[in-house]
Amino acid sequence: MLRSPDYAGGVTVPADNEYPGQRLGLPREGRGSIARPGRRIAALLVDVASAGLIGYAFFSTPDPVTGVPFANPIATNLIFFLVQIVFIPLIGGSPGHRLLGMRLELASGGWVGIWRPIVRTLLLGLIIPAVVWDADQRGLHDKAVGTVLVRR
Repeated sequence: MLRSPDYAGGVTVPADNEYPGQRLGLPREGRGSIARPGRRIAALLVDVASAGLIGYAFFSTPDPVTGVPFANPIATNLIFFLVQIVFIPLIGGSPGHRLLGMRLELASGGWVGIWRPIVRTLLLGLIIPAVVWDADQRGLHDKAVGTVLVRR
């Protein structure tokens, strides 16, 4: 097995990547392994739908033409961002992450702190960082702040 310097600096990790998370020292399957895309997308849909329902329930405004109420998109996005920023440091993930058995942690292990969820969520709002992944199936929003979404 070849060894090369890690992007975080100094630490040697396997150069080949037989499965997502191997370079990070994570297991192939089970608890602590990289959360796969289907689970991640489902969690995102749960969080977006929840924010939409809350936005509709508390911040809906009637359409000027039809009179049918609709969720205010600005309020809905703010609710989504707030939920991500508050719940990630408190419970280790968004409600969608936790519901689908995932946890957000530092790539080196441990608590993500306060600033990482803020930067991660702002990047997630740009969409592109979330859909561009590396070989470990980490989105650019996770790589930028040094986090990884793992199964619990």
